[in-house]
Amino acid sequence: MTAPARLSTTDIPNGRTASRPVPSLATRAGDLLASEWTKFRSVRSTYWTLLVALVTPIGFSALVATAFAGAPASAGPPPDPLLPEVLSLEYAVIAVSVLGVLAFSAEYSTGLIRTTFTAAPRRRAVLAAKAAVYGAVTLAAGELVAFASFGVSQAILSGHHQGVSLSGPGVPGAVLAAGILLCVCTLLGVALGSIIRHTAGGIVATVAVIVLPSILGLLPAPWSGRVGRFTLLDAARQVTALHPAANLFSPGWSLLVLLAWPAAALAAAAILITRRDA
Repeated sequence: MTAPARLSTTDIPNGRTASRPVPSLATRAGDLLASEWTKFRSVRSTYWTLLVALVTPIGFSALVATAFAGAPASAGPPPDPLLPEVLSLEYAVIAVSVLGVLAFSAEYSTGLIRTTFTAAPRRRAVLAAKAAVYGAVTLAAGELVAFASFGVSQAILSGHHQGVSLSGPGVPGAVLAAGILLCVCTLLGVALGSIIRHTAGGIVATVAVIVLPSILGLLPAPWSGRVGRFTLLDAARQVTALHPAANLFSPGWSLLVLLAWPAAALAAAAILITRRDA
């Protein structure tokens, strides 16, 4: 036999109590996701930010591919055929990072976060719902950009006999992995926006976490590889490269490094979000 649904009691004017079943966990989760989705799509800046994140990488992939295709043969070994796509996706990192930070910082700045936490007292559930909505949207956008950038850049490179086919060995997985970068940076922004609670500070912190560690990759060898293998952007390049760098982790381990950055940030946000007042 199944256990009867728990009942909650509500006072009514004549002094009696009315009982109603407590919504199930799935129902509450669905309502919370629907609420966050409504917030996401009702803000105009969301669409402009996503437009920048979609259009900018495709345009830059064409420019980078043109530069690579026009490079003289004596300039050294040919670049990785997927490098234009990866470099172009990095231009969308700031846009999606801002989008992620605004998930929390916008509500903190307007005071709406108090309403959110009153309606959904389980703050970690709110964090999870925001991460799910923003992560899903930017993952879909990232994959769209990845395949579009691949098509544009390879069309240019193929004219100079430097391109690769989508059906080539390792190419589909590399293109799919490239699309993860935007989702990773968005989730990092969601976490840091929750922790810092201020839009400007959250954006600066997110960009710093993404970009500054990669600067250490300019150190002389062997420190460039020892440090670079743990940075977000170098891990993303390694995951999406058809010819992985020898001084970095393997693509599989680099994927774990790439996912570990937002996972660690979200774990910290989940701890802090319940320890501070709204």
